[in-house]
Amino acid sequence: MAKIYVTRNIPGTGLPSLREKGHTIVVSEKDGVLTKEELIADLKKDSYDGVLSLLTDKIDAEIFDAAPDAKIFANYAVGFNNFDLDEAKKRGVVVTNTPGDLTDSVAEHTFGLIIALSHRIAEGDRFVRAGKYEGWNPNLLIGSEIKGKTLGLLGAGRIGARVIYCARAFDMNVLYYDVVRNKEVEKNYGAKFFETPEEVLTTSDFVSVHVPLLDSTHHLINRERLVLMKKTAYLINTSRGPVVDEAALVEALKKGIIAGAGLDVYENEPKLAEGLSELQNVILTPHIASATEYAREEMSRLAADNLIAFFEGKEPPNAVK
Repeated sequence: MAKIYVTRNIPGTGLPSLREKGHTIVVSEKDGVLTKEELIADLKKDSYDGVLSLLTDKIDAEIFDAAPDAKIFANYAVGFNNFDLDEAKKRGVVVTNTPGDLTDSVAEHTFGLIIALSHRIAEGDRFVRAGKYEGWNPNLLIGSEIKGKTLGLLGAGRIGARVIYCARAFDMNVLYYDVVRNKEVEKNYGAKFFETPEEVLTTSDFVSVHVPLLDSTHHLINRERLVLMKKTAYLINTSRGPVVDEAALVEALKKGIIAGAGLDVYENEPKLAEGLSELQNVILTPHIASATEYAREEMSRLAADNLIAFFEGKEPPNAVK
């Protein structure tokens, strides 16, 4: 049986199922994000056959060196930009992820931000709590309906496609850009494909980002592209923080280049760009788009299933190629 190190305690049945299979589970004693030095120190305390990591763990050559016997790293996340995949491949280390389990949750959260921005829900909540509400006022916090508005997506994979599905239920016009054309969303939901991000940005009332974090998508939304958006448009990001140049976004929001933004992820989490939290035309949530019971349970189960399969001599179902 294998000895597996877990970088932080996770919810769900994943860890119990690993124990039921006879594996020894060692969970970090720190209830927080491990620094690189802390992770290396923990890994060096014993010999581990596998590691269950989180997206907050940066796994590079030094981490692999600290766990030379670990031949599988199961990432408790859909994304795997926290891994040096070239280094893993060179060492023969299998990396897995948990795709598909949080699609609905992230799509719903995305749409929650869209609705909250258009109807000024967060502003209204702050207004009432501050004791400013003195009764119904025909001019108070007037927002806009999303029916008939144009939603533009950058990325139409699993999550993006689900957001498109939700948008059609609200009678929104949908267009998208992706490096891989998704003809199913065009056929099923009438989404219109554009060949460049710029075309999406100039046309949309809401722009929602659903791309993985790669070298090619780092600062996909930058100063030059923000100025292309409508002054009445909103930016939504529930993908990865560094996809958006956060300092440029703050500048755009302050200057009225765009109307507002809804963010669940940040460029340098948990730190925010200077001035971002002071703005009233932005809704900020603490990376909780996947924080539903079902999504977190599935993430836990899939991470464990990958480890179980590997140690039974099988191909892990979600090995990153």
